[in-house]
Amino acid sequence: MSFPLLTATAALPAVGAVATAAVPAARRTAAKWLALLVSLATLALAIVVLARFDPGGARYQLTESHAWIENFGVRYELGVDGIGVALVALTAVLIPFIILAGWHDADPLETGSRRWRPTQGFFALILAVEAMVVISFESTDVFLFYIFFEAMLIPMYFLIGGFGDRAHAQGEEAASTQRSYAAVKFLLYNLVGGLIMLAAVIGLYVVAGNFSLQEIAQARANGSLHMATSTERWLFLGFFFAFAVKAPLWPLHTWLPNAMQESTAPVAVLITAVVDKVGTFAMLRFCLQLFPEASKWATPVILVLALISIVYGALLAVGQRDIKRLVAYASISHFGFIIMGIFAMTSQGQSGATLYMVNHGISTAALMLVAGFLISRRGSRLIADYGGVQKVAPALAGTFLIGGLATLSLPGLAPFVSEFLVLVGTFTRYPAIGIIATFGIVLAALYTLVLYQRTMTGPVKPEVSAMPDLRARELVVVAPLIVLLIFLGVYPKPVTDIVNPAVKQTMSDVHKTDPKPSVEAAK
Repeated sequence: MSFPLLTATAALPAVGAVATAAVPAARRTAAKWLALLVSLATLALAIVVLARFDPGGARYQLTESHAWIENFGVRYELGVDGIGVALVALTAVLIPFIILAGWHDADPLETGSRRWRPTQGFFALILAVEAMVVISFESTDVFLFYIFFEAMLIPMYFLIGGFGDRAHAQGEEAASTQRSYAAVKFLLYNLVGGLIMLAAVIGLYVVAGNFSLQEIAQARANGSLHMATSTERWLFLGFFFAFAVKAPLWPLHTWLPNAMQESTAPVAVLITAVVDKVGTFAMLRFCLQLFPEASKWATPVILVLALISIVYGALLAVGQRDIKRLVAYASISHFGFIIMGIFAMTSQGQSGATLYMVNHGISTAALMLVAGFLISRRGSRLIADYGGVQKVAPALAGTFLIGGLATLSLPGLAPFVSEFLVLVGTFTRYPAIGIIATFGIVLAALYTLVLYQRTMTGPVKPEVSAMPDLRARELVVVAPLIVLLIFLGVYPKPVTDIVNPAVKQTMSDVHKTDPKPSVEAAK
């Protein structure tokens, strides 16, 4: 039997989480280094997975299948397609930077504080989330996916509620209350979505007799498995609701601004750049593949909701006074673009949506981590408390600008290509939706440039006059992300070559082809 590479990629951070948590309390630095080394080893395994994946080969590769709960048809089945392998690589790339950026975020507080910050627990929880996200991207058994889709809520709850941002103007007690509120809200929203999905998972088993994604999809394709129209639609809604909460899609998005505001910057990146991608990924893998007819039936409503997310998120980002909440609402707008691309049902739209997942992860990580460095220096999240930072910390201001320009999808940076593909793919089938969605681009330029202008330019405020520039550790975090943004902006082919075959197979699942041009070429 060949080496279980996919299992190892998920198991290594899980084992690393246990080992990090077991490090003695007095050896906090050792726990940090252990977590970083485990994340780097996981990245090495993800690179091997990427290298062994053949875009022109079978749909699911490096597969593993073992009996698990035989009486209920549950198997331990793993496999990656082009979309899954790209997101596994994204996760493995971001986690080491998240750990480095949060190097001091869980250090003990000042003497006499009533809060105890277990450093080992902070880094162990990050590794635990990585393990669960990776196996979610690899699972081809619906029940196995569901287990880890829900299980990742537990470490995320403790990361949000137990390790909040120190830049809080209302005192420790008020900060603790708001963190608890954000963590509970995150948990309740996602638990409700998960419970509804559980009902749909059970319903799928009743109809299909097993949980294997590949077997169910193949049976549907060859006509040996029939679902009544109403049954398929109800099952689709059960799955989609859970994924829309995770994504997050308007109006199920309200947990995200609170969670990102109260989290440390690295945990905020973990939420929106890593965990939330499971929701959009699952729409492609499960909703479209298992319920193709219901997906087409629901498309008009989902496109309208995605469009509202784009415009609503961008409008609220324009009016924010808190840096983290601004990035949160910007992410809601970006997830609207991703979902719009998925349900445009065109190859350009779905390729752009998948590429957007990767590029949004990198751009949001760059912007939010630099914002975190900025906030930690000033001790405030309020935009009004800054001014003239570029004169005293030019490297910090420069990297903040590049992260912001990537957020507004400036040509030459990675998100531009994906956003362009999404808009083109949407316009060819739904021109009105595509035209209105471009308004989100205008608003993105507004909130990004206003944020930079208010924080980085103008007279130097006394509170930031002695602000230090980026340190060596912080440059190690930010510089590779900036390089990736520029590289993928100029040359996205390495990612598109991997995801395009998987997109074509997804289009085949829903029996869709790209619309022909409606205007004949001029003779």
